[in-house]
Amino acid sequence: MEKKYETAIGLEIHVELSTKTKIFCSCPASFGEEPNTNICPVCTGMPGTLPVLNKKAVEYAIAVGLGTGCSITQYSKFDRKNYFYPDNPQNYQITQLYMPICTKGTLEIETKGGVKHISIREIHLEEDAGKLFHDQETHSSFVDYNRSGIPLIEIVTEPQMENGEEVIAFIKKLKFIIQYLGASDCKLQEGSMRVDVNLSVREAGIKELGVRTEMKNLNSFKAIERAIEGERERQQKILSQGGRIIQETRRWDDEKGLSFAMRGKEDAKDYRYFPDPDLAPLLISNEWIEEMKERQPEFRTEKIARYKREYSIPDYDIEWLTENKYLADFFEKTAELCRNPKKAANWIMVETMHLLKEKEMEPKELKYSPENLAKLIGMVDKKVINGDKAKEVFAHMFEQNTDPEKYVEENGLKAVRDERILQEAVEEVIAGNPKSVEDFIRGKEKVLGFFVGQTMKVLKGRGDPERITQLLKERLKEGL
Repeated sequence: MEKKYETAIGLEIHVELSTKTKIFCSCPASFGEEPNTNICPVCTGMPGTLPVLNKKAVEYAIAVGLGTGCSITQYSKFDRKNYFYPDNPQNYQITQLYMPICTKGTLEIETKGGVKHISIREIHLEEDAGKLFHDQETHSSFVDYNRSGIPLIEIVTEPQMENGEEVIAFIKKLKFIIQYLGASDCKLQEGSMRVDVNLSVREAGIKELGVRTEMKNLNSFKAIERAIEGERERQQKILSQGGRIIQETRRWDDEKGLSFAMRGKEDAKDYRYFPDPDLAPLLISNEWIEEMKERQPEFRTEKIARYKREYSIPDYDIEWLTENKYLADFFEKTAELCRNPKKAANWIMVETMHLLKEKEMEPKELKYSPENLAKLIGMVDKKVINGDKAKEVFAHMFEQNTDPEKYVEENGLKAVRDERILQEAVEEVIAGNPKSVEDFIRGKEKVLGFFVGQTMKVLKGRGDPERITQLLKERLKEGL
């Protein structure tokens, strides 16, 4: 009889915090700068330098802890994790092993298998290392210390997930919480969120966990799912053949669909941890915790539930809008002002996103205001301008936050509503296209669209298409 196996997955997720400066010095924590330009004696490990803790990094860690239901450790310490690697200039990393800042949290996830609660063992603060670059042509290696000293939190879960679907659901839920807090942008592709997967396989029914392997720095949801499935199959095959799993760190190659051993998995004793002598214990008062609780935003789960109660818009729109807190807040303000949630959602989801993508901008870089978008929606509703002209106005508004009412007035874009002018335009088009009139009379009603387009052209795009269509139908039917 073929043996059945169970999979246990735990995660270690590193998140770069959105502080302006590094965790223990005043160097900028910005991304994408020229190599080795955001560095100083502290973050490059020069002898005799002393670290000074960044308060904002601590606040972000507390905020994420509260957002994930953790207990906040009011007396915590920093430790040194000793190891040598070229991108680690101090030969140790300042982290928290013995007294992490947050412990015992939980996140509720929902998959096809139902609702499940995943326990968070701890969240601790630490500093990031530098980054190595390997030039295959010259067989040379270079190191950039700009990232050295960037503040991180590491979220460590219990091994309670069983498949890739649960893992992705957990990461997405965590990602939204952190983004809503403004603690990080959590961009997997840029490395501001890095996921390590600890996976073990055991025979079904056995309580004791199997030997785990760790796959490091997976940078996309697709890679995470494929790596989990690939490692699960690899371990299951070894066990089914009577082999033994080796505890090790492995690298996932997403192109080949295979994982490769990197090194044996270390234990805490291998790093010779000890309390950092240069940093005083971190004391977090009850008042500070209460202040951070008051700053907690309405998270995505609660926002989705409220949108379903308050707005008559499809679930798809709600899911889409709430994926980005900035856009969700922008939508709420616009909907409040124009009193038309559906149209507010459409302008944000379609026109705004089209231009953001075209110009490679982030939502927080939007220049135009909810007030001006609400004005534009109102002008379309009142038929002051038609839909085509509204898009023209929006393009200018997107670039310069132009007041749409002033722009329409100054550029003569108001819709033509004078019945006499509309009638004259319709007559002109009908008189100039006798063959198309005959086609319509013979039953080719699709030609009506041609007549509408020609009439709009006569009116320089400022007509009301609905009224023009109505007038054309009335006039053409007279010839039947």
